[in-house]
Amino acid sequence: MNRLLGNAVGALLLAVLVHGANAQAAERVVDIPTRPGVTQRLLILAPQDPKATVILFAGGHGGLQVAPNGSLKWGEGNFLVRTRQLFADQGLLVVVVDAPSDRQSAPFLGGFRQKPEHAADIKAVIAWARAQATVPVWLVGTSRGTQSAAFIATALEKTEGPDGLVLTSTILSDDKGRPVPAMPLGKVRIPVLVVHHEQDGCSHCAFSDIPALMGKLGEAPRKQLLSFTGGENRGDPCEARAYHGFNGLERDVVAQTVRWILAK
Repeated sequence: MNRLLGNAVGALLLAVLVHGANAQAAERVVDIPTRPGVTQRLLILAPQDPKATVILFAGGHGGLQVAPNGSLKWGEGNFLVRTRQLFADQGLLVVVVDAPSDRQSAPFLGGFRQKPEHAADIKAVIAWARAQATVPVWLVGTSRGTQSAAFIATALEKTEGPDGLVLTSTILSDDKGRPVPAMPLGKVRIPVLVVHHEQDGCSHCAFSDIPALMGKLGEAPRKQLLSFTGGENRGDPCEARAYHGFNGLERDVVAQTVRWILAK
């Protein structure tokens, strides 16, 4: 009986290892042309028969500097970057966006997230994603990445833009640029999910400012706020290992987000 149990455990461990190896093998790097002379590098995780596509925008300066082998020079700890496999495990095609080829040095996406050129780059990414799988394409941003995702959702025409929008740890105030609530969000006529930590200590992301954001989303056919508490709070309150980055809550946040994306 013990030998049979040992064999069963061994088979289970082997299955887990094979699954993990297959999951990692699915990660690849793709460069697509966008504007003249410019390419956009993407880190892709592609499960079989994806249920939806998520295009992920990291926060900060956004310059992941993805190498051809998929390694990153920056941003591995960012909330969306470090949870990319969790999205893929839920059956989503994952597209992690780097800065484009003409923004591969400081300030990377700084000062660029609300430029027409950024929208043009992501328009090409959305078209590429739709060519990979005939499933809805969602933009998902975190922190400064919400300024990319929200801007692009307002800038692109319906046929060229995303099918849905997720804003996590949204930039709600900004003394250096336009925060998300100041954008023309009345143009957003796609489902919008807002995900926020009630204890977010970043001065640009005060939970008390969330009602104003939700009030600007009146044209969205479906909208909801998912709020979280608890987890771990370490380091700079605006960085990814604080409440701002849902530290310790990753699996729950991703699971609830994906459930909402896939809801009919």
